Amino acid sequence: MKKIYFLLISAMIINLGVLAQIKIDKNTFGDVTVRSIGPASMSGRIAAVEAVNSDPRIVYVGTAGGGVWKSKNGGTTFEQVFKKNIQAIGAISIDQQHPDTVWVGTGEPWTRNSTSVGDGVYVTHDGGKTWENKGLRKTERFSYIAINPKNPNVVYAAALGPLWSDSPERGLFKTSDGGANWDKVLYIDEKTGCSSIAIDPDNPERLYAGFWDFRRKPWFFRSGGDGSSFFISDDGGKSWNKITEGLPKGIWGRVHVEINPLDNNIVYLLIEAKKTSFYRSKDKGKTWELMNNNSNMVGERPFYFGFFVPDPIDTNRVYKPGFALQVSDDGGKTFMSPSIKGGNFHSDVHGLWISPSDNGFMYMATDGGLFISRDAANSWEFCRNIPVSQFYHVSVDNAKPYNVFGGLQDNGSWIAPSKSAGGITNNDWKRVGWGDGFNVLRDPADDNIMYWQWQGGGTRRAYLDTRELKDIKPYSDDGTKLRFHWNTPLVIGSKSGNLYMGSQFLFTSSDKGNSWRKISPDLTTNDPQKLNQEETGGLTIDNSAAENHCTIFTIAESPFDENIVWVGTDDGNVQLTRNGGESWEKLNVNIQGVPPTTWVSYIEPSNHDIATAYITFDGHRYGDRNAYVYKTTDFGKTWQNIADENIDAYCHIIKEDLLNPNLLFLGTEYGLFISIDGGSGWTRFSGDMPKAAVRDMAFQARENDLVIATHGRGIFILDDLSPLQDLTLEKTQKNIAFLNSRPYKMGFNYGMGGSTGDDGFRGSNPSESLMINYYMKKRHIFGDMSLEIYNSNGEMIKTLPAGKRKGINRVKWRMRMEKPKVPSSVQLLGNAMVGPEYPPGDYFVKIIKNKDTIQGNLKVEYYDNPHHTIADRDKRHEVLMEAYNMLEDLAYLDNKIIEIRDQAMQKADSVPDPTSKKLKSLSKEMNDLRTRMLATKEGRITGEERLRERLGEIYGGVMGYNGMPTKSQIEGLKELKLQKKSFEQQVDDIIKNKLPSFDKKLRKAQITPFHITDKKSFMEKK
Repeated sequence: MKKIYFLLISAMIINLGVLAQIKIDKNTFGDVTVRSIGPASMSGRIAAVEAVNSDPRIVYVGTAGGGVWKSKNGGTTFEQVFKKNIQAIGAISIDQQHPDTVWVGTGEPWTRNSTSVGDGVYVTHDGGKTWENKGLRKTERFSYIAINPKNPNVVYAAALGPLWSDSPERGLFKTSDGGANWDKVLYIDEKTGCSSIAIDPDNPERLYAGFWDFRRKPWFFRSGGDGSSFFISDDGGKSWNKITEGLPKGIWGRVHVEINPLDNNIVYLLIEAKKTSFYRSKDKGKTWELMNNNSNMVGERPFYFGFFVPDPIDTNRVYKPGFALQVSDDGGKTFMSPSIKGGNFHSDVHGLWISPSDNGFMYMATDGGLFISRDAANSWEFCRNIPVSQFYHVSVDNAKPYNVFGGLQDNGSWIAPSKSAGGITNNDWKRVGWGDGFNVLRDPADDNIMYWQWQGGGTRRAYLDTRELKDIKPYSDDGTKLRFHWNTPLVIGSKSGNLYMGSQFLFTSSDKGNSWRKISPDLTTNDPQKLNQEETGGLTIDNSAAENHCTIFTIAESPFDENIVWVGTDDGNVQLTRNGGESWEKLNVNIQGVPPTTWVSYIEPSNHDIATAYITFDGHRYGDRNAYVYKTTDFGKTWQNIADENIDAYCHIIKEDLLNPNLLFLGTEYGLFISIDGGSGWTRFSGDMPKAAVRDMAFQARENDLVIATHGRGIFILDDLSPLQDLTLEKTQKNIAFLNSRPYKMGFNYGMGGSTGDDGFRGSNPSESLMINYYMKKRHIFGDMSLEIYNSNGEMIKTLPAGKRKGINRVKWRMRMEKPKVPSSVQLLGNAMVGPEYPPGDYFVKIIKNKDTIQGNLKVEYYDNPHHTIADRDKRHEVLMEAYNMLEDLAYLDNKIIEIRDQAMQKADSVPDPTSKKLKSLSKEMNDLRTRMLATKEGRITGEERLRERLGEIYGGVMGYNGMPTKSQIEGLKELKLQKKSFEQQVDDIIKNKLPSFDKKLRKAQITPFHITDKKSFMEKK
């Protein structure tokens, strides 16, 4: 007995060891993909824009977190041409002599608190079809790329470098061989990056370069320092002259330089200083003239708007973007709005391209997307087709279909259905809040109430019926200043349904925000050195709540016990109460390997075990881009690091699946990662999922969906998690294994939706097909493989081609019978283009792979609809099938008529009169019969209706509604059935009483008698 026990234990240990060595990879998830639902109606921050000078219809748009988009038709349509790469873009430069060559610098240059990071420089030589990384991977962000106009192999890359830490990976880089090698031709120090570069078009050896000393920490931002400076080179960057004469004294901040496109003697310079100033030189930088130092004109937020654009046709015209767009017609002395009327566009301008052949045509990049002007900035057209919105949070409700809620960077708060007629369009997205949007939550107990936020803790309760708003932000009752984060947490307790909100204290409300109860002391480090936000910004004070620190950032109530609440702060504290806030345990002291004060980005209590929780830390604001992911199973006494080397980015959120505790989803700055073994191993999920920052995720339990919020590519939905929930390490070792799918809901009518034009955005609906899921260890190459579907009676009703890829295969079954055979006609019977659905019930599928066969169950149910009873739907199916069968009967009847008609006419030419005349008469009789049975006039809209058309109309009408057919449809079908029977009797009478006489005469003349195809053979014909 002991020996048997020992062998069993040994086998288990060996098996666990084998499983521990199994690695899932990019192929594991196979056909599992996400779908994008937008939005594009408010788009997102565009960091750079560049068009082809010779054909301005070709434009490249670089987005803050959504990659590069290209239009070939002046913005009517856009294509994502940077799908597989890092999505944060800083600079775009087109080789105007060879416009299919485009350089892209990744990593955004507009250094706000939420900006992302890049991984170097890329180039395409085929207009964006393929890209090659050309190095400089550690620079993190680029401000500009400049191409030598006389030698395109010479390229300069202005690298700002890391935002949050010192680094030598910054400065001005030059390649002379198309990116194969780079030289750092100008470097100041570890704090200072290159903020601008300009090449003299007539003498490309003459360069102008601006440098910027800057630094951001979680609690402050500094623009300006000893490293900020301006340089000129006359030898292609081999040597440099630092220019100070005639320019501001003291510390500088961001520096931007441009050469006048018409006169290269004129150079403009924008210098952030104690008094930010705009300068002009008429002698290539030898002397400088102060043109303007009005802070409202040239000094708006230099870290965010520190650039300007000279007009390429008007020598004296200069545009200065900022919160709005200003223009000068006197070389920068005065600025004003360029709009006489109109001028409606999103604030915060980050890029402006002006056509060198028509300076009225412009592309403008803003925090809210791309705009086009055709009248020199007097009026603007918004491109509503670039889905690069930047979500901070996402939530869902239980409506049918469920709605998706979320808040956007600088674009308010929004709501949209998860599916809609014809797809999710811009019209489906509705704005519900202003400012920078954050949490948007629907009250689970009252569908009419919604909560939404804007930056710094602003919180409103909204009544959807009356559109009333109520301020429910907690206020201090003892004079203590409350510190609310830029991205203040607001959650609804998963057990209690109460609201929670955090400053440095945790507040809870049981009356929808009418009153708040403080249930904690200060849970942060309360470090006074990190609480001086009034001084943040450096040379230009910039206190927008973006640097508010020592605050609560993440809150989670246990799904098992409302008294258990987990809290994480932006300064590294992990706190837990198990008694509703009466006492708190500080847990971060138990977590090994995470640097002190590292931002706690998310805490996820387990849905399966009360003592288990997951946590992510984000250290990138200290220059630490490592992945920190931990798990506890004992209320935080001990923690296990569950991150691995496959996770190549810092982490924002982790979610544990609602049904399978081993299935984990990890949102990082570079996309989504999945573990199927509780965190022992991780793999990037790339099924149509970009490498965009995943900031939040939400489960929709009823539909078993995962909704994913990205900061740069909008919302994605992973429909039906069943195959992932069913996939285990053991199954990955089988040659083939069936995987579950959710019950198929039949009867949701998507509708067609309206026409949006080619410039409209349309997000994807979930598939209308039943998904058959299975896993294959290897790709199937040789031999047969097929799918057979059977009903509950064991009858095979469908065969489908099998997916043969390695990993998860998802085969779609439309759940419809073949469309009905209908009588042929010159007119299309549009109402009968699809077949009826198979009825609800239990089905099973056999997957046959050579000699191996596996079987799985499929379940089909009616879509929940309060307007239709089961009896209504069953009656619909009965009537629909009756109409379906009548159409097929009519098709066979028509075939018999045609066969008799055509054979009679053909045989009439082979026999003498009077038989010939009688055959021709028979042919005419059959044709007349047919014209009474179906429409035969040519033309798309003849208005001609016969039995065929009326039957098709009823069939389509019943098909188009999921409930009880109308009395008119039912009675009408009875009448048409009588008509059909009359036609059948007439044809049968001819076959029975006339054809035998003809056949006798035809045989006598040694001519083949009439042949009528039997129904079985007719139905089997394609």
